[in-house]
Amino acid sequence: MTTSTAGPETPLGTALPVPGQPAGNIDTARVADLISQLLIALGEDPAREGLIGTPERVAAWWSDFLSPDDATSVTCFSEPLLSDQLVVVGGMSVWALCEHHMLPMNLEVTAGYVPDGEVVGLSKFGRIAAHFAGRLQVQERFTEQVAEYLTGVIGRKDVAVAVRGLHLCMSMRGVRMEAARTTTLHAGGRFATDPVLNQQFLAAAQWNAA
Repeated sequence: MTTSTAGPETPLGTALPVPGQPAGNIDTARVADLISQLLIALGEDPAREGLIGTPERVAAWWSDFLSPDDATSVTCFSEPLLSDQLVVVGGMSVWALCEHHMLPMNLEVTAGYVPDGEVVGLSKFGRIAAHFAGRLQVQERFTEQVAEYLTGVIGRKDVAVAVRGLHLCMSMRGVRMEAARTTTLHAGGRFATDPVLNQQFLAAAQWNAA
């Protein structure tokens, strides 16, 4: 488990960090041609039955996966009497691609924050997670990006994000340990200074992962 404190707040609509940016315009025709070349290099025949149309399907998938929905329109609702309540949203599962081996990783995300006069629309947490997953990624950076974005949304550092990842680059290659999981944790603001709040979040995150 890696633990970090919150970094600078990320205003909505600002440019994303250079590492792990979503792709720009994707040349699907070029991608399809490259997949055809790859199949040939692997000793396959792209024109045989079963592979006809495969390069185009793969190219369409890359274009779809690397063009995630925008996450900047986050809705907050006014709750003037609400404060000091821990809100934890779990059960979010997204797919990303390991940028080191270009193999999938499944990331189970739990996010928590302490409202102060307003609450964040619950569905937006999933949209934020999906937005930062739709690119070549590493789990550690993904965790920070989700946390920093939520920090910008609520305007304070009282944000915690826990991510549990299954990495196929570790499960199906290398050491091939299928049961291996990686956990990353971002604890910012009160989550970093209040041990009771931190433990409450960890307990809720564990419960959500059960």
